[in-house]
This record gives sequence, structure tokens and C-alpha cells, in this order.
Amino acid sequence: MKNVKLKSPPLEPKPAKATTRRTGPRSAYRTAEVEEIFRRFSVQRPEPKGELEHVNPFTLVVAVALSAQATDAGVNKATRQLFAVADTPEKMLALGEERVRDYIKTIGLYRNKAKNVIALSEKLISDFGGEVPRTREELVTLPGVGRKTANVVLSMAFGQPTMAVDTHIFRIANRIRLAPGKTPDEVEAHLLRVIPEHYLFHAHHWLILHGRYVCKARRPECERCVIADLCKSPEKTCDIPAPLVELPPQAISVAG
Repeated sequence: MKNVKLKSPPLEPKPAKATTRRTGPRSAYRTAEVEEIFRRFSVQRPEPKGELEHVNPFTLVVAVALSAQATDAGVNKATRQLFAVADTPEKMLALGEERVRDYIKTIGLYRNKAKNVIALSEKLISDFGGEVPRTREELVTLPGVGRKTANVVLSMAFGQPTMAVDTHIFRIANRIRLAPGKTPDEVEAHLLRVIPEHYLFHAHHWLILHGRYVCKARRPECERCVIADLCKSPEKTCDIPAPLVELPPQAISVAG
């Protein structure tokens, strides 16, 4: 009897390694460089604040919703008197759309915004017992409240680390190539990946204030920038960082 050589069973193909594909351009900075950027921001402004005046979570929601396509200074000027008479959904509803319009008529798109303020006040009363909800999913159901507004409220009113991408942050993230993206949502997701977790809570305000007062839209003032030596923007005009000193406290009227 001949010896029959048994064939070995075919080897199963090895499963391919899972890979996470990231679309779009990458950050121009190494991890250590991002850490240093936010370390310097933290020295410059240890406790950055939003510049919209408010007295409670409800007035913050209204202020942020009104700030779309408007400046914080312009919104503050209009809402000081409004919030003095209507600082709850019930009082705002009692005031009525026409009188709300009178208070905010110096703000762009004030007619539609007044309608939204009344509608969100009604929804807060009917769906949330007059209280501002604490989740993004619930906040974006309010009229005039989008993802950016919801993120600001979650951060400023409830202390949750979020990244609200406004025009300043969208510009800065792309200009200095920190977190390039074609849409605010892309930039938000990119920033959440690259910013160190221990700096995330204040990162939103650091970037906004940097864009508002230093890395300005028309011409970045690189000579006043504390990260000029690290910055990889093709627009920068200076490689020498400004002195890293703590700035005077912000004179902002905010309440928790």
C-alpha cells in the first residue's frame, strides 16, 4: 500500500488590519507644538470669558441666537434693556414679539430673530418646563438654535467642554492650518482631535479672542501674537512671538 500524502487545508486569509481614514488636509502641527500653542494661550488668558452679556442660561441662549451675523458688542447694547425686563421664557412670552422687536431692532435680521425668541420661549415652557435643556440634541430643537449656539450654551452655561465653531474659529483653524476643514462641522471635529483634552474647556474662547483681537480677518497683527514663532500660516508677517504675559481681566458681564 502506497503512502498517501495528505494535503494541508488551505490557509485562511488573514483579516486586513482596520484603518481609520481621515479625509481632508491634516493639521500642520506636531502634538508638542499644539500643546505649546495652548499652553501659551493659557498663560495669556488663564480664565477666558465669552463676551456676550447674560444673567442666566435662558438669556445666554437668546443672546447667542441673536449674535448670528452680528457683533457681540451690538447684541449686548440691545439686550441690556431687554434682559432687564425679560430674563425668563415666561416674561419674554408676556412681552410679545412686537415689543421684543423694538428692543433688538438695531441687530441685523431683527424681525426673524424676534420671532425665534418668542418661539423658543414657547417651546421651553411647553416642552422643558421653562428650563434650558442640558443636551445638544434637545437644544437644537429650539427655534433659531443651531449646533454652534448649542455648543456655546453647553460650555458657558453648563460647563461642558465643547467646540463652537463661529466665523473667527473657522478662519483661524484654516488660516494657521491648525485644523483645516471646508465646513464648520469638519473644523469642529478636527479641533476636537488635535486639541489636548486638558485645554479643551477653554480652547473655544482662546481661539475666538485670538481671532478677534490679534489674528484679525483683514490683517493679522503678527507682531502682537504670542505664537508667531510656531504659526505655520502663509500669511504671517513676523516670526518673533510677542511677550508672554497675562492680559488684564476681561470686563465682561456674565453669570453662571
